[in-house]
Amino acid sequence: MQTANPLPADFAAALGRVPLGRLTGPVVYYAEIGSTNDVAATLAAEGNREGSIVIADLQTAGRGRRGHRWFSPQGAGLYVSVVLAPRLATERPDRATALLTLTAGVAIAEGVQDATGLAPTIKWPNDVLVGRRKLAGILAEGVHGHASAAVHSVVLGFGLNVLSAAYPTDLADRVTSLESELGRSVDRAHVCAATLSALATRYDDLLAARYDAILDAWRARAPRARHARVHWDTPGGPQAGTTVGIDDDGALLVKTGRGVERIVSGEVRWE
Repeated sequence: MQTANPLPADFAAALGRVPLGRLTGPVVYYAEIGSTNDVAATLAAEGNREGSIVIADLQTAGRGRRGHRWFSPQGAGLYVSVVLAPRLATERPDRATALLTLTAGVAIAEGVQDATGLAPTIKWPNDVLVGRRKLAGILAEGVHGHASAAVHSVVLGFGLNVLSAAYPTDLADRVTSLESELGRSVDRAHVCAATLSALATRYDDLLAARYDAILDAWRARAPRARHARVHWDTPGGPQAGTTVGIDDDGALLVKTGRGVERIVSGEVRWE
């Protein structure tokens, strides 16, 4: 693993000004790294590292769900991973784990709004949007202990586009950034601190089993969770339907000619 760098002074100062709840593990910073999720997973596998934070200025192998690449140019975004332990929830830890990605989406949207005034929306399961363009993405990955096959921690990574950047041609019409939307410069350190503080607050909700509060906040920011046309693939062939919300475990509900389908994972294509 590459050697960590000192945390930049502006990030250290910004993080010192906000409440971080249980996110009190070490903050590890890299000027350049393959993937912050990989570093955080190594930390988690070494023992109880709940609350550890990994931040990078550049990722050379950033990734999103289902192996998609996450474009991570130097200094243009926030590339952050944290080690969490939803199994510690006071009730239904399985439900806490299932809702972790949705919880993070709510927190990132709230942190962005707190830091900039911009009010992003959320698209199931892991996209933070402005209009129909992606502003941030989230990837949660389980970590197994050395002595057990059970998942004992979850690494939650997020990439948030802050500065305007020259995106690859295949992404240019599908992504956006805070600076592009606001028409002004944005302090990355301030946004980082605000999003992590919001994540700490919503993580507390998750561990305290305040699931209804999380779901209500998610639904309020997800207008396309209802009445949107979607397509997805099944072993029996392609399917299509209209979204009718999410259930209490965070699964997407889609009305089809056969009834209401419950989608837990997989690639959903939105019209």
